[in-house]
Amino acid sequence: MLQELGDSGVLFFPVTPFGDDGELDLAAFRTHLEERLPYEPGAVFAGCGTGEFFALGPEEYERLVATAVEVVGGRVPVIAGAGYGAALAAEYLRRAEAAGADAALLFPPPSVIGGPAGFVAHVEAVAASTSLPIVLYQRDQLALSPSTVTELLRVGTVAGLKDGRGDLEAMQKIVLAAEGRWAFFNGLPTAELSARAFGGIGVTGYSSAVFAFLPEVAVAFRRAFAAGDDATCDLLLRELYLPFAELRDRGPGYAVSLIKAGLRLRGSAVGSVRPPLSDPTPEHERALAGLIERGLAALS
Repeated sequence: MLQELGDSGVLFFPVTPFGDDGELDLAAFRTHLEERLPYEPGAVFAGCGTGEFFALGPEEYERLVATAVEVVGGRVPVIAGAGYGAALAAEYLRRAEAAGADAALLFPPPSVIGGPAGFVAHVEAVAASTSLPIVLYQRDQLALSPSTVTELLRVGTVAGLKDGRGDLEAMQKIVLAAEGRWAFFNGLPTAELSARAFGGIGVTGYSSAVFAFLPEVAVAFRRAFAAGDDATCDLLLRELYLPFAELRDRGPGYAVSLIKAGLRLRGSAVGSVRPPLSDPTPEHERALAGLIERGLAALS
C-alpha cells in the first residue's frame, strides 16, 4: 500500500480546524477533506504536523482520525500521526488503529538521547503496540545512518521514511540500504522546491502544504513534475513556491499557520492555530493573499 504512494499523487496533510471557542471543529474538517478529495491526493495524513498533532488531546485525535477515515471512505489511504515517547506514541497508535487508519507517521521522540541503539529500541517498543504499518519521520534531531536503517529493517511493520532534513547524499545512502523494502517521501517544508532533486535519487513522492489551500496549483505542479515539464515547474516555482517559502521563513511556526491563513483567505472556516503557534501578522497575511493571486494567475 505505501510503496505505491510515490507515484499516486500529491500527499495531502490537512489542517485541523478549531472553532472560535478553540475547540475541535469536525464539521469544518469534514468540509476541508471533501473539498480536496476531488483533486485526487495520493493519501491523507490526518493529525500530523500541519494538523497540529502536538496540540491535540488523545480523544480529539481519535475523533479527528475517525472522521478522516469516514470521509475518505477507502478512496486513498489515511495515515495518522503519532509521537512523543514510546508509551504515549503507543497510545496514539492504538487510537489510530481503533479509528480505522491505514498506517501511521511516527514523529521522532522529543530528544534522541540514547543514540541509534536507543532509537531502534524506541521504534521496536512502539511497533509492538500496533499492527499498523509505520512510516518513520526523519527531522530535527533525528538523522538515520545506513547501519541504523539496516537494524530497523528487522522491525517488520516499519514500511517507510518521510525525510524532513534534505541531505540528499545521506538520503541516497539510506535508500540504497533499504533495498526497495521501504517507501520514501520528501517531507521538507514546501517540498516542491526540492522535488526534482529528490527525484534524482529515486524519491518522487512528496508532501504538499500548498495542496491544502491551493490544490489547483499543487496538482498542476505535480503533473508537470511527473511529465518532466521543466518550463511549467520553473514558472510555478518562481511565481508561488519560492516566494511562499521566503514568507514561511519570516515567522516561527509559519509552516503551519500560513496554511491555515491561506485557507481562511480562500473562504474556509478553519479557525486559528492553537498555542504555542500563532497566526501570521496582518502584513504577512496580505503578502500571502498576493501570492495566492500570483499562483492562480500562473495557471493561465
